Amino acid sequence: MSTSQSTTSSPARSRSAPAAHRSRNRGARHGGWGFAFFAPFLVVFVIGVAAPLGYAAYLSLFQDRLIGGTVFVGLENYRRALGDELFRAGLWRVLMFLLVQVPVMLGLALLAALAVDSGRLRRPGLFRIGVFVPYAVPAVVASLMWGYLYGDRFGLAGQIGDFLGTKLPDLLGPDWMLASIGNVVTWQYTGYNMLILYAALRTVPTELYEAAALDGAGEFRKAWSIKLPAVRPALVLATVFSIIGTFQLFNEPNVMQSLAPNVVSTSYTPNMYAYNLAFNGQQFNYSAAVAVVLGGVTAVIAYAVQLRSMRKGQGA
Repeated sequence: MSTSQSTTSSPARSRSAPAAHRSRNRGARHGGWGFAFFAPFLVVFVIGVAAPLGYAAYLSLFQDRLIGGTVFVGLENYRRALGDELFRAGLWRVLMFLLVQVPVMLGLALLAALAVDSGRLRRPGLFRIGVFVPYAVPAVVASLMWGYLYGDRFGLAGQIGDFLGTKLPDLLGPDWMLASIGNVVTWQYTGYNMLILYAALRTVPTELYEAAALDGAGEFRKAWSIKLPAVRPALVLATVFSIIGTFQLFNEPNVMQSLAPNVVSTSYTPNMYAYNLAFNGQQFNYSAAVAVVLGGVTAVIAYAVQLRSMRKGQGA
């Protein structure tokens, strides 16, 4: 009896073995193709991101001294950076910029996206292009243009003051410079963020709007109950991008420095400080430490915002 069972089960095993072998071969081939498609991104990531970060971290562990040359100092550059008043002042400045400029910019972008998505604009395509065009203007050109408009002697602000017979606030002065830079950044990036939010709004099924209309919901109720929850992930993404861009603030204040050198110093933002330390002060090791600390602060704040939004979404 046992012999017959073994003879009948052996053909089944012999048939299943080649099938399993073919399945493993197919899995190996698919894995090879997957790695082939992933390899270009991996190479670019290693060359463009991982290698520079690793090299900056390596440089930050050394110092160039007149006696002894380049010596290993461990975390000494980081201790110096954390106690550097110029670095902390620039970091505090961009934090204030982040708390004011980013909400204003994203609020305007959200209003523009809702306006385009409402279908009540006469020429929505023209409106979209008009809001997005400033993003196509290089940051240096935009800063020069707005710097001219801010001028109290030859710019538009000065001309308006002369026309009204009064003196307007100095938009390139110490009290208004950060707000003036914020206006340039908002003008540039509102359209970019509008497109991100508008693309998220276009993914909302029309059946939801039809059901809400049958329930008697107005446009405001639709926007509050349907559109805003649908756009939340895109809004988080735009917020993270804006946080990263804020801590990388460089072009706009660097151009404004030529217009108001007594207001915008070489350490006005942390990015400017690191740049001037490296290329004007030849302090490459300390500049690398400042850049690493700045990158760490940026990553922590961006991750905290993302984590908070994820918990809030799960709670909702």
